[in-house]
Amino acid sequence: MTKQTYTLIFSLLLCLAAGADTFDSLVGPVTVGNSPASGRIRIPYITWGGDIATFYANGGLTTTKDSIFGKLGLDIELFPGDDFIGQVKEYLAGKTPALRGTFQMIGMCSETIGANQKTKTHVVMQLTWSTGGDNLVVRPGIKNLNDLKGKKFVLQKEGPHVGMLDDVLESAGLTWDDIKVVWVDNLGSGPGIKDNTYPASKFRNDPSIDGAFVISPDVTGLTGGVENTGSGAEGTVKGARVLMSTKQLSRSIADVYGFRDDFYKSNFSFVEKFVAGYLMACEELVKLMKIYEKSGSPEYTAILKMAQKIYGEDWFPTLDDVHGLISDCSFVGHPGNVVFFTEKNNLNGFDAFHEKSLNLALKLGYARTKSGFFPSGLDYDSKIFKENLSTIKTAAELTNREKFNAEAVEKQVLALNEGTLDENTLLTFTINFEPNQTEFSEAAYSQDFQKAITQASKFAGAIMTVRGHSDPTLTLLNVINAGLKKGIIQKTGSSGNYTYYLNGKVLDLSQTKNLIDSIMSGAFDGVPESNPRDTMQAAVNLSRQRAESVIKALEKFAEKKGLAIDKSQITPIGVGIREPIIPKPKDKGEAQVNMRVEFRLVKVSSEVTKDTDFDF
Repeated sequence: MTKQTYTLIFSLLLCLAAGADTFDSLVGPVTVGNSPASGRIRIPYITWGGDIATFYANGGLTTTKDSIFGKLGLDIELFPGDDFIGQVKEYLAGKTPALRGTFQMIGMCSETIGANQKTKTHVVMQLTWSTGGDNLVVRPGIKNLNDLKGKKFVLQKEGPHVGMLDDVLESAGLTWDDIKVVWVDNLGSGPGIKDNTYPASKFRNDPSIDGAFVISPDVTGLTGGVENTGSGAEGTVKGARVLMSTKQLSRSIADVYGFRDDFYKSNFSFVEKFVAGYLMACEELVKLMKIYEKSGSPEYTAILKMAQKIYGEDWFPTLDDVHGLISDCSFVGHPGNVVFFTEKNNLNGFDAFHEKSLNLALKLGYARTKSGFFPSGLDYDSKIFKENLSTIKTAAELTNREKFNAEAVEKQVLALNEGTLDENTLLTFTINFEPNQTEFSEAAYSQDFQKAITQASKFAGAIMTVRGHSDPTLTLLNVINAGLKKGIIQKTGSSGNYTYYLNGKVLDLSQTKNLIDSIMSGAFDGVPESNPRDTMQAAVNLSRQRAESVIKALEKFAEKKGLAIDKSQITPIGVGIREPIIPKPKDKGEAQVNMRVEFRLVKVSSEVTKDTDFDF
């Protein structure tokens, strides 16, 4: 049996297992036509903040002479492309040379558009990252992403949340076989959208569904707000809350444009001007938006009104709604495209998304074979970019991309440690170490380091705390010794079966918090050879040092592999003995369970991030 036969059978089995339609069958028969050679070019847009920059560049749905595109000599008619399957049909038929979607959505149709050389796609531009507009809402009982196994989720089929869920599962170490999925036709609520055909509605009406992938406008309807928990009143779902969003998982949904191969080759100048014009519009839009948020801007208000008119007041009744649509995404600009398309080993760049999106298409049965895309092929240092953009940077100049303010992060993490750390935890995993171990070698921990780097990279809007934990055995012994010598502890029983009393009450050594409170009150101070307060502080210091050692080893691993990491995203914490898994170990084996370093992805407020025009 040939390798190709194996591949075909394997792909068909995957398709049958997923129970999904191939993208070919969803599109149906379409005769591939030639791409438009000249004249007005039709380009699709979708309902997304990033597309408002396209409206601005074009001066509306049809290019105006004084617009950015108009001055570059382009003539474009923008048309709605929210029906992605319909968009692909027009693309194949040659009615438009462009595809507009998320990278993963274009991956779903990869086999369909790759079957003919004319329609193979060049992904020419990244517009934005979703940084808050897409959310996972869950019912009570799901505390973090470690709890998703066996749960049921609802999301739009062939939509942007398919790739988002895939990223969530991969980060949690799960597969699609570990969960159940309910597919619906629509992404969100709106005029003419029927009940039970979009995730929020299905989630509200079916209590067997544990979670829903929903867009921002539907979050309020389910929970009362991003930071709220549904009360059950006024249409909210009791106990429902946002577990996470693309505010944290900010490298999951990349919005892109792709162009047909025949058009790209015969109209490269058009493609280059289209990209340059869009990036020029981004620079101006971001600048005007900052002015608008500070003191108001008639120019920005005019852009909001234009977008509201295009999308319709039924969908966006107020200008604040339109502004919110823009705020849910982050423009990547010219720097982001340089990083996305040219940076080697970029875990969130073109190569990584390319491979992942093709695998996802196979995994879910949209494709039977891999059929790849071409990268943009643009020279980002060329004349058209240099003469028209103010944010020109080379890849070498974009290596330092620290997103967080270290001082603010440490302050916020300390505050979270006082009580709400678990509520803000997205994902966690641990590694263990031997007594007196200070080195964390690549040989022993490479898989863990790769996992941590991948998670931190995808959840670029969250911070990763590396928390060192110590075993409490020595502290417990010092408590007993000091207490006996001071006469505040009495014991009864025999060796191996003692019962201890503190001030006449049974001393439960497994009640860590109570014990720490007693130690900190000074109850056991004054016995130099057995001072639990000093022992406990030494454990905090040692566990902090271990966390720092792990981070250094992680950074060394990333450097060796050529992987870019944001050092400002990773924070060491010395937990000491405060959170033992086994509070009162019986032997060395149980003590070793407590000796661990824990990686936690944690939600933080936007105040700890550095201000930047473009997110890359």
